[in-house]
Amino acid sequence: MSDAGLSTTDKDARIAELEAALATAHADISARDILIDTLRVQIARLKRMQFGKSSEKLDTQIAQLELALEELEGEAIVVAARRAGPADDARLAPVRALPAHLPREEQRIEPGQGTCTCPDCGGILRPLGQDSDEMFDALPAQWRVVRTIRPKYSCRSCEKIVQAPAPAKAIARGKATFGTLAPVVVS
Repeated sequence: MSDAGLSTTDKDARIAELEAALATAHADISARDILIDTLRVQIARLKRMQFGKSSEKLDTQIAQLELALEELEGEAIVVAARRAGPADDARLAPVRALPAHLPREEQRIEPGQGTCTCPDCGGILRPLGQDSDEMFDALPAQWRVVRTIRPKYSCRSCEKIVQAPAPAKAIARGKATFGTLAPVVVS
Protein backbone atom coordinates (compact mmCIF):
# COMPACT_ATOMS: atom_id res chain seq x y z
CA MET A 1 0.00 0.00 0.00
CA SER A 2 1.42 3.39 -0.97
CA ASP A 3 1.60 6.00 1.78
CA ALA A 4 2.15 8.91 -0.65
CA GLY A 5 -1.47 10.11 -0.67
CA LEU A 6 -2.26 9.59 3.03
CA SER A 7 -2.48 12.38 5.57
CA THR A 8 -0.68 12.25 8.91
CA THR A 9 -3.83 11.17 10.76
CA ASP A 10 -4.44 8.41 8.19
CA LYS A 11 -0.86 7.23 8.60
CA ASP A 12 -1.18 7.23 12.39
CA ALA A 13 -4.43 5.26 12.14
CA ARG A 14 -2.78 2.77 9.76
CA ILE A 15 0.18 2.39 12.14
CA ALA A 16 -2.16 1.81 15.09
CA GLU A 17 -4.11 -0.76 13.06
CA LEU A 18 -0.93 -2.61 12.07
CA GLU A 19 0.38 -2.54 15.65
CA ALA A 20 -2.93 -4.03 16.87
CA ALA A 21 -2.72 -6.78 14.23
CA LEU A 22 0.88 -7.48 15.24
CA ALA A 23 -0.06 -7.70 18.93
CA THR A 24 -2.89 -10.12 18.08
CA ALA A 25 -0.52 -12.27 16.01
CA HIS A 26 2.04 -12.32 18.84
CA ALA A 27 -0.70 -13.36 21.30
CA ASP A 28 -1.83 -16.16 18.99
CA ILE A 29 1.74 -17.40 18.59
CA SER A 30 2.33 -17.27 22.35
CA ALA A 31 -0.88 -19.20 23.00
CA ARG A 32 0.08 -21.83 20.43
CA ASP A 33 3.57 -22.18 21.93
CA ILE A 34 2.10 -22.62 25.42
CA LEU A 35 -0.35 -25.23 24.11
CA ILE A 36 2.48 -27.11 22.38
CA ASP A 37 4.54 -27.14 25.59
CA THR A 38 1.51 -28.28 27.60
CA LEU A 39 0.82 -31.12 25.17
CA ARG A 40 4.46 -32.21 25.30
CA VAL A 41 4.31 -32.36 29.12
CA GLN A 42 1.03 -34.31 29.03
CA ILE A 43 2.42 -36.80 26.51
CA ALA A 44 5.54 -37.32 28.62
CA ARG A 45 3.41 -37.85 31.77
CA LEU A 46 1.10 -40.30 30.01
CA LYS A 47 4.04 -42.25 28.62
CA ARG A 48 5.47 -42.56 32.14
CA MET A 49 2.08 -43.78 33.38
CA GLN A 50 1.84 -46.21 30.48
CA PHE A 51 4.92 -48.12 31.54
CA GLY A 52 3.58 -48.42 35.09
CA LYS A 53 0.23 -49.93 34.07
CA SER A 54 -0.72 -51.08 30.60
CA SER A 55 -3.97 -49.53 29.46
CA GLU A 56 -5.60 -49.11 26.05
CA LYS A 57 -7.16 -45.84 27.19
CA LEU A 58 -3.71 -44.36 27.82
CA ASP A 59 -2.52 -45.53 24.40
CA THR A 60 -5.42 -43.78 22.64
CA GLN A 61 -4.95 -40.62 24.69
CA ILE A 62 -1.25 -40.54 23.86
CA ALA A 63 -1.95 -41.11 20.16
CA GLN A 64 -4.55 -38.31 20.09
CA LEU A 65 -2.28 -35.87 21.90
CA GLU A 66 0.63 -36.71 19.59
CA LEU A 67 -1.57 -36.02 16.55
CA ALA A 68 -2.70 -32.70 18.02
CA LEU A 69 0.92 -31.81 18.79
CA GLU A 70 2.04 -32.64 15.24
CA GLU A 71 -0.76 -30.50 13.82
CA LEU A 72 0.13 -27.53 16.03
CA GLU A 73 3.83 -27.85 15.25
CA GLY A 74 2.97 -27.92 11.53
CA GLU A 75 0.93 -24.74 11.90
CA ALA A 76 3.78 -23.11 13.80
CA ILE A 77 6.18 -23.99 10.97
CA VAL A 78 3.80 -22.47 8.40
CA VAL A 79 3.47 -19.28 10.47
CA ALA A 80 7.25 -19.08 10.85
CA ALA A 81 7.71 -19.53 7.10
CA ARG A 82 5.20 -16.76 6.37
CA ARG A 83 6.91 -14.49 8.87
CA ALA A 84 10.32 -15.14 7.29
CA GLY A 85 8.98 -14.43 3.78
CA PRO A 86 8.70 -11.00 2.16
CA ALA A 87 5.90 -8.69 3.27
CA ASP A 88 4.54 -8.00 -0.21
CA ASP A 89 2.49 -10.34 -2.38
CA ALA A 90 5.11 -10.43 -5.15
CA ARG A 91 6.04 -13.79 -6.63
CA LEU A 92 8.61 -15.46 -4.42
CA ALA A 93 12.01 -16.36 -5.80
CA PRO A 94 12.65 -20.09 -5.92
CA VAL A 95 14.54 -21.59 -3.01
CA ARG A 96 17.27 -22.86 -5.32
CA ALA A 97 17.75 -19.52 -7.11
CA LEU A 98 20.93 -19.17 -9.11
CA PRO A 99 23.33 -16.29 -8.35
CA ALA A 100 22.08 -12.96 -9.69
CA HIS A 101 25.56 -11.75 -10.75
CA LEU A 102 25.87 -14.37 -13.53
CA PRO A 103 25.03 -13.28 -17.08
CA ARG A 104 21.69 -14.54 -18.33
CA GLU A 105 20.56 -15.67 -21.73
CA GLU A 106 16.87 -16.08 -22.52
CA GLN A 107 15.42 -18.68 -24.86
CA ARG A 108 11.80 -18.33 -25.87
CA ILE A 109 10.08 -21.52 -27.00
CA GLU A 110 6.77 -20.96 -28.77
CA PRO A 111 4.19 -23.72 -29.29
CA GLY A 112 4.75 -25.96 -32.32
CA GLN A 113 2.23 -24.28 -34.60
CA GLY A 114 4.07 -20.96 -34.64
CA THR A 115 0.81 -19.25 -35.54
CA CYS A 116 -1.65 -18.10 -32.95
CA THR A 117 -4.41 -20.52 -33.92
CA CYS A 118 -5.85 -23.32 -31.80
CA PRO A 119 -4.79 -26.80 -32.99
CA ASP A 120 -8.25 -28.20 -32.15
CA CYS A 121 -10.75 -25.66 -33.45
CA GLY A 122 -8.63 -23.09 -35.33
CA GLY A 123 -9.71 -20.26 -32.98
CA ILE A 124 -7.51 -17.32 -32.05
CA LEU A 125 -5.10 -17.90 -29.14
CA ARG A 126 -4.48 -15.19 -26.56
CA PRO A 127 -1.54 -14.99 -24.14
CA LEU A 128 -2.35 -16.63 -20.81
CA GLY A 129 0.95 -16.55 -18.93
CA GLN A 130 4.32 -18.23 -19.12
CA ASP A 131 6.52 -20.69 -17.28
CA SER A 132 10.19 -19.89 -16.80
CA ASP A 133 13.02 -22.08 -15.57
CA GLU A 134 16.69 -21.34 -15.02
CA MET A 135 19.57 -23.78 -15.51
CA PHE A 136 23.26 -23.43 -14.79
CA ASP A 137 25.37 -23.58 -17.98
CA ALA A 138 29.14 -23.62 -18.47
CA LEU A 139 31.09 -22.28 -21.40
CA PRO A 140 34.85 -22.68 -21.49
CA ALA A 141 36.06 -20.30 -18.75
CA GLN A 142 32.65 -18.63 -18.57
CA TRP A 143 29.50 -19.27 -16.56
CA ARG A 144 26.01 -18.12 -17.49
CA VAL A 145 22.38 -18.82 -16.73
CA VAL A 146 20.08 -19.92 -19.55
CA ARG A 147 16.46 -18.96 -18.93
CA THR A 148 13.90 -20.88 -20.97
CA ILE A 149 10.54 -19.15 -21.35
CA ARG A 150 7.51 -21.08 -22.59
CA PRO A 151 4.49 -18.79 -23.07
CA LYS A 152 1.03 -20.21 -22.54
CA TYR A 153 -1.83 -19.35 -24.87
CA SER A 154 -5.54 -20.03 -24.52
CA CYS A 155 -8.11 -20.32 -27.30
CA ARG A 156 -10.92 -17.78 -27.21
CA SER A 157 -13.33 -20.27 -28.80
CA CYS A 158 -12.81 -23.58 -26.97
CA GLU A 159 -10.73 -22.44 -23.93
CA LYS A 160 -7.90 -24.92 -24.75
CA ILE A 161 -4.47 -24.06 -23.33
CA VAL A 162 -1.47 -24.45 -25.66
CA GLN A 163 2.19 -24.40 -24.61
CA ALA A 164 5.44 -25.68 -26.10
CA PRO A 165 6.88 -28.76 -24.38
CA ALA A 166 9.75 -28.22 -21.97
CA PRO A 167 13.22 -29.03 -23.37
CA ALA A 168 14.99 -32.15 -22.11
CA LYS A 169 17.15 -31.75 -19.02
CA ALA A 170 20.38 -33.55 -18.23
CA ILE A 171 19.09 -34.30 -14.71
CA ALA A 172 15.39 -34.28 -13.91
CA ARG A 173 14.51 -31.12 -11.92
CA GLY A 174 18.21 -30.21 -12.08
CA LYS A 175 19.78 -26.82 -12.67
CA ALA A 176 22.72 -27.97 -14.82
CA THR A 177 22.72 -28.17 -18.62
CA PHE A 178 24.43 -30.86 -20.69
CA GLY A 179 27.28 -28.38 -21.31
CA THR A 180 27.82 -27.98 -17.57
CA LEU A 181 27.89 -31.71 -16.89
CA ALA A 182 30.02 -32.76 -19.89
CA PRO A 183 33.38 -31.58 -18.41
CA VAL A 184 32.48 -33.22 -15.09
CA VAL A 185 31.76 -36.55 -16.79
CA VAL A 186 34.90 -36.35 -18.95
CA SER A 187 37.08 -35.46 -15.95
